[in-house]
Amino acid sequence: MATAQQIPDILSPEFAENPYPAYAAMRESAPLIWHEATKSYIISRYDDVERAFKDKESVFTTDNYDWQIEPVHGRTILQLSGREHAVRRALVAPAFRGSDLRDKFQPVIERNSRELIDAFRHTGSVDLVEAYATRFPVNVIADMLGLDKADHGRFHGWYTAVIAFLGNLSGDPEVTAAGERTRIEFAEYMLPIIRERRDHLGDDLLSTLCAAEVDGVRMSDEDIKAFCSLLLAAGGETTDKAIASIFANLLLHPEQLAAVQRDRTLIDRAFAETLRFTPPVHMIMRQTATDVELSGGTVPAGATVTCLIGAANRDASHYREPDSFNIFRDDLTATTAFSAAADHLAFALGRHFCVGALLARAEVETGINHLLDAMPDIRLADGFDPVEQGVFTRGPQSLPVEFTPVGG
Repeated sequence: MATAQQIPDILSPEFAENPYPAYAAMRESAPLIWHEATKSYIISRYDDVERAFKDKESVFTTDNYDWQIEPVHGRTILQLSGREHAVRRALVAPAFRGSDLRDKFQPVIERNSRELIDAFRHTGSVDLVEAYATRFPVNVIADMLGLDKADHGRFHGWYTAVIAFLGNLSGDPEVTAAGERTRIEFAEYMLPIIRERRDHLGDDLLSTLCAAEVDGVRMSDEDIKAFCSLLLAAGGETTDKAIASIFANLLLHPEQLAAVQRDRTLIDRAFAETLRFTPPVHMIMRQTATDVELSGGTVPAGATVTCLIGAANRDASHYREPDSFNIFRDDLTATTAFSAAADHLAFALGRHFCVGALLARAEVETGINHLLDAMPDIRLADGFDPVEQGVFTRGPQSLPVEFTPVGG
């Protein structure tokens, strides 16, 4: 097994600045790396990461979430397996697909997008990350749950601390403490609201979760709190970065931006290609239940495996010219990109496929349409070059654009 001293460490500044050359070197010469600092095996090839996500033999488990996620969220659906997982997923999934999503939550998505855009549509310039991307998905989730959007600052602070905790690969004690503090603060905020909502059910998602029952099983207050915490973090951070990255990619490829402006049905392709090319989440961990053979060697039972989505999604064995952004590529299927049949890995795959994928698609489709309507000649601010930041999650921290205001 390669030790790969020549490849930048995933905790190094060089890797954080641009991980893609390191990903290529890993796939080519070190597809399995023991990483001492994180006590994990790193895998980077598409076939290996896909196998870890799709695993039907229960070789790859989510037992790692016991220490990776539970300290900040409490016990979540991500940690469950078998019947327990199936029942919990059946309780929450209907809200994120089909008629519930279309009839109950699409109007919420539309309203929140327009409210944010109305604040800057007449200005002629805006930082899309600060004014829109970081706010839109969190506002939607708060609105869906029937929470007070005036608490946006607290929600954003909480999910930022949670994501920092999950990505705290170097074990910074201050980041750990802030994440653990968030669990306490969020519980103190949410549990009284959940108890009150049980007594006065409404038409919001929180009421749906309180009332949902499958085979005689209902979610406890702690179950609901943990799911809301997970929803805010996973649904906030990822959609935030996806929207920023779609615009960054399109603005850097003006001919593709022009095509999307002319034909809005291409938004799905732009989103799918962004999920492949610059995914919001670059790594997800799994834990092995037995010894398993992967490219480059054997991973022992009980080991943590760091699955590099950002590397697997640029594997030349699956995509032609993988380091090129191309919404017209014919080796990525936009029609299945938001389902468990996706041929990119950004939402994971298998039984833990992202339950919020269709919500993210609805938010992105609505948001991109609204933004392009409000800013038909959108362009990067003079001299600005979008730069991705982050290791665990990654995207532009800022995206200043200019445009000629139109009525709306």
